[in-house]
Amino acid sequence: MIREKKILLMGNPNVGKSTVFNEITGSHQHTGNWSGKTVGVATGKFYYKFNNYELIDLPGTYSLLSSSEEERVARDYLCFERYDCVVCVVDATNLLRNLNLVMQIIEVTDKVVVLLNLWDEAKKKNITIDINQLSKLLGAPVIKATARSGKGINELLEEVHLISNGIKENDIPTLFYENQLENAVHRVSKRLKIFINDEKKLRFCALRLLENDEKFNKSFKKNYPQISASFWSAVHVSRIDLEKYGVDAAKSVVTTISKKTKEITESTVKQLPSKKERREQFFDKILLGKYTGIPAMLFMLAVVLWLTVAGSNYPSSVLRELFDSFELWLANWLISVSVPEVFVSILVNGILKVLLWVVAVMLPPMAIFFPLFAIMEEAGILPRIAFNLDGAFESCGACGKQALTTCMGYGCNAVGVSGARIIDSPRERLIAIITNSLTPCNGRFPFLIAVISMFFCNSTFLSSVILLSFMALSMLMTFVNSQILTKTVLKGVPSTFVLELPPYRKPKFLTVIWDTVKEKIIFVLLRAVAVSAPAGLVIWIFANITVGETSLLLKISQFLEPFGQFIGLDGIMLLAFILGFPANEIVIPIALMAYLSSGEMSDYSSLESLKTILTDNGWTWVTALCACVFSMFHFPCSTTLITVYKETKSLKWTALSVLVPLATGIVICSVINALFG
Repeated sequence: MIREKKILLMGNPNVGKSTVFNEITGSHQHTGNWSGKTVGVATGKFYYKFNNYELIDLPGTYSLLSSSEEERVARDYLCFERYDCVVCVVDATNLLRNLNLVMQIIEVTDKVVVLLNLWDEAKKKNITIDINQLSKLLGAPVIKATARSGKGINELLEEVHLISNGIKENDIPTLFYENQLENAVHRVSKRLKIFINDEKKLRFCALRLLENDEKFNKSFKKNYPQISASFWSAVHVSRIDLEKYGVDAAKSVVTTISKKTKEITESTVKQLPSKKERREQFFDKILLGKYTGIPAMLFMLAVVLWLTVAGSNYPSSVLRELFDSFELWLANWLISVSVPEVFVSILVNGILKVLLWVVAVMLPPMAIFFPLFAIMEEAGILPRIAFNLDGAFESCGACGKQALTTCMGYGCNAVGVSGARIIDSPRERLIAIITNSLTPCNGRFPFLIAVISMFFCNSTFLSSVILLSFMALSMLMTFVNSQILTKTVLKGVPSTFVLELPPYRKPKFLTVIWDTVKEKIIFVLLRAVAVSAPAGLVIWIFANITVGETSLLLKISQFLEPFGQFIGLDGIMLLAFILGFPANEIVIPIALMAYLSSGEMSDYSSLESLKTILTDNGWTWVTALCACVFSMFHFPCSTTLITVYKETKSLKWTALSVLVPLATGIVICSVINALFG
């Protein structure tokens, strides 16, 4: 009886793999989970030239070297299961990106057929590919196809038949890496030969073991339980040798494959760009340019921040006036119905005032920043900003995707924390969560802008430059603390990932705005409101209960005065930051309440009047500088802290999310005060 042949179907997401699968198997297919995994794998049957075949459609993946569940499933099947041929489906319109996976697959097996799908789309885009040259360079057959119309499927089945039955053999060249890594691969391979008789799989396994991928190590041990402890000791020694030479196995593999795919693409693909593509290339030269990428990113961020701050001033003041009128009406009505004045004061001047103040100062900036941020993402700009920051995060031992969560933090740290879900590695996700509060959210910008305008510069342009300098400092501290966490409590090797740059597109403005309101603005506002009401009660108690003739607010600020002086502030400002825990926007009003010895939170009529109050209470340019730094680097607000706990389910990591930014702020402020105070 002839054994049924197993054929694997692999490829990047969205390359038409499912269309190929359906075209070959028709109705003879089944979808289930592979090897107890939660990732769905489709299987189907087909018959060709007196042979029965089973086609296994593995999950779409960009790489075999990353750590997502789909990539692990595809890699483990390719490395540890039995099969007769692999069909790698490639998007002919984007060969450079797709070849990355092809190069990794042909490192595992010689039994490969490459299917260039979407050939009709490539022709529409004026893309021509030298099929013969591509086949020669890969050492495997390459077939052009348009799967949705069935073109190329017969040629594919013939090649699959020839390779899976041993009638034809591929001649795939070996991809070599730097000498130290090749020597280590040779040493590990010698010890593995008695267990793995396939040269390709032997080399692939040796490379993965040297990379020290925990998930691969676990799968390898499961499939080869007979391997002794002495083997693992030898692998460990080889890893140490690589470290001595400064060789990062994972980075070396990724770099070498990327370089090779680029060489192959340049020698086989030609394209006459359309007007739209030439326009996109022009924008990419600016946004991704070596010398223009970072300045362009800073300029766009400055514009978004300016629009947010300038655009939110008027609606915030309108809301504040409406809420003041409502508070006055409510207080008068409660008094008219004989509610005791102390309860009226607690409810109106304490709980309600803080709650409505948070709404007034948080809602307008969020309503501007989040839609702008989402529009940049929809337009394809945000992924390019993340691309520019990818290398810096990787060098700190973090994941490149942290660039995206950091950008989210400029709108709201709570959103940045929840956005860390896009990072697959738990270790790297924790780094992104813990360091996100080092990014100043839009709630801190009014404070920063006010202090900068009063004490450093009243020019709008120069104030923006100074603000950008503070933001650059926050980014630097994010890198520094990410590196410290990687070297201490969150040790590990950074994972690799593929950041796919989408095409530029015109955003669907109404859809983007509506989705932003539902998913971000309401989410953040509800959490802030939930904490601001009880915080308002605490603030009222501190301001209105006295010990002798001094309020608790002033008593506690006097207690905090020595430490406040040590970090360049004073006790009142330090207490204002502590009581501003519900939202950063209420720090200045709380400070004014203490400076003016008022029983309720106060606003300021102008920057000049605010500066007069602050200077009369001992503020200097050093105090202002330390206040700006401490505003950026202190504990997260209540909304963010709740989100951290919900994401980590750990008091330990939640506490560390408080300690990291707080320690950063204390150290920097104390140094500034020691040098200039």
